[in-house]
Amino acid sequence: MSWCDGLEAICKQSVPLSAHTWYGLGGPARWFVTPRGEEELAEVLRRCTRHELAWRVLGHGANLLVRDAGFDGVVIHLAGHEWESVCLDGPLVTAGAGADFPKLVKRTVEAGLGGLENLAGIPGSVGGIVRMNAGGKYGSIGTYVQRVRLASPDGRIEERTAERMGFAYRHTDVGRAVVTRVELRLEPGDRDQIMQRFRRIWNEKYASQPTVSARSCGCIFKNPPGHSAGRLIDEQGLKGACVGGAEISPRHANFIVAREGARAQDVLDLIALARDKVRAATGIELELEVEVW
Repeated sequence: MSWCDGLEAICKQSVPLSAHTWYGLGGPARWFVTPRGEEELAEVLRRCTRHELAWRVLGHGANLLVRDAGFDGVVIHLAGHEWESVCLDGPLVTAGAGADFPKLVKRTVEAGLGGLENLAGIPGSVGGIVRMNAGGKYGSIGTYVQRVRLASPDGRIEERTAERMGFAYRHTDVGRAVVTRVELRLEPGDRDQIMQRFRRIWNEKYASQPTVSARSCGCIFKNPPGHSAGRLIDEQGLKGACVGGAEISPRHANFIVAREGARAQDVLDLIALARDKVRAATGIELELEVEVW
């Protein structure tokens, strides 16, 4: 018997993960599972726990680097109608974990709801954005979260208020639980003013970062307290540094771009180079923001 008996409709083997990440790098998942709702997700999690299988959750792959060898375990991909649904009810916005975050931001801006325009230009799925408390210069998603629905590794479903999420800089206290749905509270306002702010933040971001079409995963490192990771790397003269097909972006040193022919190992080697140079010069240990499988 296999751990996935009865789940054949949603479980495939040896699926290339490069097609599911912004980097377009990395090897296959041993198993690739696409649950169609919370009930199937809970069952997959229970089975993974019971059979002691390594597992990971995949949204839009924006903040992810998969190693060239791939992932020898179960990758749970949250995609499809239930996971991507969005509902606007006055100032309350409910979104599934697989909803596209940039599209959600744009939709709330067009509806005259203020708040998420501060996060313009941040890629990813809602679940991943909330799980890491993603944000930027103008704030983080945790500011707008009211309630989160989670599936635990043993298959239990629970809801937590924002106060119980443990929101901190690029951090939450959800542990191994999987975000399934999020409720946000935004502020109704003047649509034109919100749109203007959205466009200003978007333009500011993309004037200083690699273009949207570039193959990257967003910021590689978290900003150390009181410092900018990009500035620390830039000060070591590493902008434009290359290993194989990977390059530290000449536009922003906290981005590593994958060029044609790049491998995941090239990116990992550049990560190690940046860390070593910054540590040697400043004593600061850069902490990864990108997730590496």
